[in-house]
Amino acid sequence: MKEAVIITGSGRYADPWHRFPETSRSLASILEKAGHTAMIREDVDDTLAGCATAEHSTDLLVFNVGLPRDGRPSPAPEGAAAIRSILHSPLPVLAMHSSSTSFADSPEWEALIGGRWIRGTSMHPPHGNAHVELADQRHPITVGCEDFTVDDERYSYLRRSANSRVLATHEHAGEQHPLIWAFDRPSGARTVYDGLGHCPASYQSPGHVRLLLAAVQWLSRGSD
Repeated sequence: MKEAVIITGSGRYADPWHRFPETSRSLASILEKAGHTAMIREDVDDTLAGCATAEHSTDLLVFNVGLPRDGRPSPAPEGAAAIRSILHSPLPVLAMHSSSTSFADSPEWEALIGGRWIRGTSMHPPHGNAHVELADQRHPITVGCEDFTVDDERYSYLRRSANSRVLATHEHAGEQHPLIWAFDRPSGARTVYDGLGHCPASYQSPGHVRLLLAAVQWLSRGSD
């Protein structure tokens, strides 16, 4: 059985708006259904630094973290070095929701997850039931999946790398906004960013769960 590490928002990486302990447990349950043993780690900076070393290797790294508001560098210096290392490593990465707002002091973070939240530009419509539309039904993740509804907070106007492949969008102000994307990194490893996952209700949407299961399988296979 493959192993996965979930780095969850805790300490300075937590905030008043995201229920990280609950959403990380929901992620762990999905990973286990996909054939992984899942370990949830709350010591964000230490775990991040450890993931860059051989003795802390794993098969899949999942980020479910927020933006620190304590004025200290995000990530810590050792974490910044780890992000650079992970970017060029064969380690597949799944980044969820508010992780696109995190690690603001690391330019490599945007390259690792294929985009980010841009302060003053990115926003989210009111939380509630929403329609998520598949934008690419030929990608291995989306084959067999369908559009779905989800009770969630949907990010809009994110900055996205040109090399990422948009899998799902949502509509806001008459425009389709990329919400979930995937890409192969130059190292040969794969990344999926999923802008959903604000609260536990998101992981009760059958369509979202099905897409996440497919994403984990795609990440685990590595580049074809």
